[in-house]
Amino acid sequence: MVEQRARPARALRLSAGVTRFVAVPRFAYKGAACWRPTVYRRLIIAVSLLGCAAATPAQRSLLRADEAAYELRGPEEVAATTKGHGSHNVGSQHGDQVRPQLSEDVLEVPASIPSTGRVATMTTPSWGTGAIPSTAAPDNVGAFRFMCEPGQISYDDPIVYPNQPGKSHLHQWFGNTGGNAASTYKSLRTTGESTCVNTLNRSAYWMPAMLDGKGHVVRPDYVVIYYKRYPVTSPECQRQGKECVPLPRGLRFVFGYDMVSNGKPTGGGSFNCDGPTARPGHYTTITEAAANCPTGNRLGASIGAPNCWDGKRLDSPNHRDHVGHAGYGSWGYLRCDSRHPYIIPGFTMIAWFSVGPEGAKDWYLSSDEMPGMGRMPAGSTFHADWFGAWDDDVMSVWIEHCINKLLSCSGGDLGNGRQLKQTGTFSWTTPRRLVAIPPRPGVAAARAPAPAPATATATAKGSAAP
Repeated sequence: MVEQRARPARALRLSAGVTRFVAVPRFAYKGAACWRPTVYRRLIIAVSLLGCAAATPAQRSLLRADEAAYELRGPEEVAATTKGHGSHNVGSQHGDQVRPQLSEDVLEVPASIPSTGRVATMTTPSWGTGAIPSTAAPDNVGAFRFMCEPGQISYDDPIVYPNQPGKSHLHQWFGNTGGNAASTYKSLRTTGESTCVNTLNRSAYWMPAMLDGKGHVVRPDYVVIYYKRYPVTSPECQRQGKECVPLPRGLRFVFGYDMVSNGKPTGGGSFNCDGPTARPGHYTTITEAAANCPTGNRLGASIGAPNCWDGKRLDSPNHRDHVGHAGYGSWGYLRCDSRHPYIIPGFTMIAWFSVGPEGAKDWYLSSDEMPGMGRMPAGSTFHADWFGAWDDDVMSVWIEHCINKLLSCSGGDLGNGRQLKQTGTFSWTTPRRLVAIPPRPGVAAARAPAPAPATATATAKGSAAP
């Protein structure tokens, strides 16, 4: 049985001007009972009821999502989970250099940090006129969309390898241009430019670098990101969870393939193709997508972030346990599980890569590499990281208008007649599609690859975001 002990509500600062009191239950497992069938040789079937000892951490992990009760793990449980975890990628040429270590729960919500520039100069009347976006109906979620250009390439990961520069597999970054191994919420909010429209969104997004198998990184032309969630007044907020809430300040997570424990992926990733001769589809590997994506088209890599939160932690030891994805489970309709009952805006990230004359048949992700042997199927280790660093007031605006008013906002439209103002000129094609794989810091550079072939510009002007 499960014994629940009441816990007083605590004030939780979610965004500027928004404080919610969240009562987070804590559960202790005092005992359990289970059925164990036993088959006897001379009888058809006999079933006996056996008493079971108190559930161990391993047994708790086997509970269905709808049966699991939320509790913060104790030190002994955290220590136990470090045994046997690790990545297949450790020691590969462009992969992780050391085995990732589990961190601690992060509970403290950081203080709000205002933007360093003048916010008024970083927005403009929506589409030049101040028009309000149309409703998203008949869809039942509001949407906020924008585009990003590719940023830096590095062997850093401030979530999995904080303050350990050069230790992760090679990453392609989007958003904050100052993102590195030492990044924190404070450093992201106060330093770096942004490749996602402007510095009102200094969040950092990153994924394994796409490699062409010939010594180059394939940089995407652009990235489409869209956040969606039910309006706060929707009855689905209570049907599918406890409450619809904003993204908490300082939240971070990893989603997709689990590089830390090689466990079940959290969140789905897939590949697609768009363009004049493309054969679009929902492909599970890059190889499958490449076979249907000839020169002159764009290959897309799409992945969905978590949309459920436990209401307390901003990070967890494996960078996944504090968030989750809504699912159908055994109850028959979409909802968050009992460990993550708070519905947050989840986002989808789609990176689009031009396919040049050389084709994409040899492409793979840096995380697909295995030391001393062949690679995992191309793209099978697809995952991504996110470290939120939005301007509090601006995030409150797009949540209040685009999300809560069920609007379909695109191009950084905030839903209130204002729009994020693009820094510089947005380009549908990256000027440097293929770049040499950079040497790892502290490691002598390998022989430079042959010059990259001429870039073929995809004629498709991008895919419309859902």
